[in-house]
Amino acid sequence: MKYSNGFIKKMVGIILLICTIGISGAIVADDFWHNATLELEMALHVKFNFNRAKNVILFIGDGMGPNTVTASRIMKNGEAHLLSFEKFPHIGLIKTYSVDKQVPDSASTATALYSGTKTNYRTVGVSSKVPNKQCKPALDKTTHLENIFGWAQAAGLKTGFVTTTRVTHATPAPVYAHCPERDWECNAKIPNDMRLLGCKDIGWQLMNNDRGRKLNVIMGGGLQCLDSSAVAKPNDPFDNWACRRNDGLNLTDVWKSDKKRQSLQHAFVQTNRDLKSIDPNTEYILGIFSNSHLPYEYKRDKSDNGSPSLQQMTETALQSLNHNSKGFVLMVEGGLIDFAHHRGHARIALEEALEFDRTVEWTMSWLSKLQMLEETLVIVTADHAHSLMINGYPNRGNNILGIAQNSKMDGVPFTTLTYGTGGPNNYQFSREEEVGLRRDPSKNDTTDYGYSQQSTILTEEVQHGGSDVVVYSQGPMSHLFHNVHEQSYIAHVIAYSAKIGPYKNAAPSFYGIATIIFSIGSTFLAIRLLS
Repeated sequence: MKYSNGFIKKMVGIILLICTIGISGAIVADDFWHNATLELEMALHVKFNFNRAKNVILFIGDGMGPNTVTASRIMKNGEAHLLSFEKFPHIGLIKTYSVDKQVPDSASTATALYSGTKTNYRTVGVSSKVPNKQCKPALDKTTHLENIFGWAQAAGLKTGFVTTTRVTHATPAPVYAHCPERDWECNAKIPNDMRLLGCKDIGWQLMNNDRGRKLNVIMGGGLQCLDSSAVAKPNDPFDNWACRRNDGLNLTDVWKSDKKRQSLQHAFVQTNRDLKSIDPNTEYILGIFSNSHLPYEYKRDKSDNGSPSLQQMTETALQSLNHNSKGFVLMVEGGLIDFAHHRGHARIALEEALEFDRTVEWTMSWLSKLQMLEETLVIVTADHAHSLMINGYPNRGNNILGIAQNSKMDGVPFTTLTYGTGGPNNYQFSREEEVGLRRDPSKNDTTDYGYSQQSTILTEEVQHGGSDVVVYSQGPMSHLFHNVHEQSYIAHVIAYSAKIGPYKNAAPSFYGIATIIFSIGSTFLAIRLLS
């Protein structure tokens, strides 16, 4: 049966009128439905971007599991709020286990994120053929994993990373290094027998490995791992948990000499003043702002002699990397989220997560102003979760750092946020009774930066969580994040979208072409029907 154009127009008008009346009634009944209608409208207009990604920015919130995101969101602006990256159009879930552990560490997860290959616990940039702390198999170059940074460099893109941790720490190390143990950040931590076999420390590899030498931007902390003559200061002490270089080398001098020899414009910076004075056209930047990790944002010295924030480092990195017609790949790590969680200080972890969010928000605004959104793949994810829990039935609007309710068993109050595992500061039970008595948290200021949330299991520190983490994405090929993925999948999406490495010759997918044709055809049909 055939219908005239006039009949079709009338039917479409009737259907739209019925839908409008139904929606209007719902809006009058409850404003919530109005909000849902707007969200539905946005979802119906999500567009797939099939462009090649000229630029890639990978944001990693270290230890920023789903509960950390939720708690940070609530702390910032309430339960209904969204962090900047939660507004990205495409999301998925990421499985974080390593080859040999259900719950991973940051070295194995970062290796998976960059190389597209999962590996063993605590190993850096090597395949699963290398057991932890085994030097000899790590010297076999067939176990050395290529990654998105090396692929980008081979394609002529600029590359770099910024972090609030040491530049030799577990998340940045797999950018450039191949090592069987993440703690071998400097020579002093490598056992003598392993050193005699020829294993090199992570700091040495940063300045001497081909991929490390080609990095255009390196910013973070960790001078004590790079410079044997580093000096502890009252406001910048040595970290006794970490490695201290003692072989007489100053690897920052090695970096400067390498750039001078090649007549490359470069800058070595150590303070806010130095960072502000960098020529935007500088091709290579090495910023080492502390002996160990950078200070927490709430403690940071913001004067000219102090150290920069994650956002300030990211601003400088992007302005430098953007001077390249072929594009760039940048990794940005909010590393102190994890550090604060390990110490059992939830408020500090959430504050660091919010600084991370501000950095993402600034970056998206910068990309928009320069009209770079359509050519830049932006990915926000975590390397792993933590054992942070959100408990009880607190009233909506309750301070996320406050008391949730009293236990119905012993009557002792408990906080909304607790940890599954924790150090002695978190394990707040009396050992004098046959049945442990939990300390009453309402007698402390649970919103204080230094407050330690209670844990159920006593260990040396709060340990990682094994839950899936979320990946949020926007830009070219970001729709490829769409369900539950292996963590290693992220590197493949990056390489495919940027056409680098194993995907440098990949043709546009049939699905992508078909979708574009279908969209154009549907638009023309709609215009014809409505004309």
